[in-house]
Amino acid sequence: EIPTVVGIFSAFGLVFSVSLFAWICCQRKSSKSNKTPPYKFVHVLKGVDIYPENLNSKKKFGADDKSEAKNKSVMPKNSLHLDLEKRDLNGNFPKTTPKIQSSPDPENLSPKHFAERKKDSVSPDSLKSITSLSSEDKQDKLGTLFFSLEYNFEKKSFVVNIKEARGLPAMDEQSMTSDPYIKMTILPEKKHKVKTRVLRKTLDPAFDETFTFYGIPYSQIQDLTLHFVILSFDRFSRDDVIGEVLIPLAGIELSEGRLLMDREIIKRNVRKSSGRGELLISLCYQSTTNTLTVVVLKARHLPKSDVSGLSDPYVKVNLYHAKKRISKKKTHVKKCTPNAVFNELFVFDIPCEGLDDISIEFLVLDSDRGSRNEVIGRLTLGSLAEGTGGEHWKEICEYPRRQIAKWHMLCDG
Repeated sequence: EIPTVVGIFSAFGLVFSVSLFAWICCQRKSSKSNKTPPYKFVHVLKGVDIYPENLNSKKKFGADDKSEAKNKSVMPKNSLHLDLEKRDLNGNFPKTTPKIQSSPDPENLSPKHFAERKKDSVSPDSLKSITSLSSEDKQDKLGTLFFSLEYNFEKKSFVVNIKEARGLPAMDEQSMTSDPYIKMTILPEKKHKVKTRVLRKTLDPAFDETFTFYGIPYSQIQDLTLHFVILSFDRFSRDDVIGEVLIPLAGIELSEGRLLMDREIIKRNVRKSSGRGELLISLCYQSTTNTLTVVVLKARHLPKSDVSGLSDPYVKVNLYHAKKRISKKKTHVKKCTPNAVFNELFVFDIPCEGLDDISIEFLVLDSDRGSRNEVIGRLTLGSLAEGTGGEHWKEICEYPRRQIAKWHMLCDG
């Protein structure tokens, strides 16, 4: 009887322990679900601010009479409004049935309503006559960028809202449209780089995207410059640059609240093909081990990649055998300098006897977090290379086991 009683008490104890553990897990799970999600988003899409103190008092701005008239004609007066304060803990909105309001009685309309209707009802011919420009003006004008600037003193953050762009040129000749997006950089340090989403097949893109930059004291705002680059996405090749907008913040007062601005898009200042800079390379061919030692030493007089006058250069080294790439290396990125010092060594194994079918390609690129890295210059060393590249290669073949360094001019990438 004693073992039976002990077994019964052990079974009850086990059931009680499992029940207690399950109850504790359920309590922890429910407490986690009741917590308010942290508001740590930096990038806010479509102008919806997720910070609690700014849930109210959201205002639309930057819309002209034409866009207001279009919105009035498309959307009813009592359109569905999403109140962010009415969301549940999971972020879902309660289901509501919109009330349908009958159209107003024409007899009860005030003269003000008739004036507004008359203003909205503009004939297409008159719009064409107003907005028609000559072909020369269309070629010169690249559109207008609308944006707003604001400084949040409580969070010590700088807020930029890219509202929209109007009147962009068509970069696709077949469809006569563009796929625009915008890259923005805060100069001169280039620490903050962001870009908007791509909007397909439009010349009047409405981005309405907000970017919040933390850790920027208000005293330093006057020393900064905003650089907007408007591009058109190209799936099969390099994206087309439409133009740029440069906004020095010196003299702009942000202490009174949000400031709405618009600027004409100008043609980007493209670098000239001449003067790509120079690269100092040291080579050594070990005939006994059949290896090639490459040392990327320095670069100097590199051209500027943007309006800040500074680049973030690094070097890619590609080894080719019979015009086929068999190995690749790259150096570290050197920040904000036209005269970079790398001092990085790479050792390549040569798959054949001699260096007749071997060539090395050096690509100097500008590191850009927000988009594709731009090629600053190119250098090729090999038996078929011309100029100093061919001479340098001939010397390391004639004098193996000797480290030979030379400066080389970079050519177009």
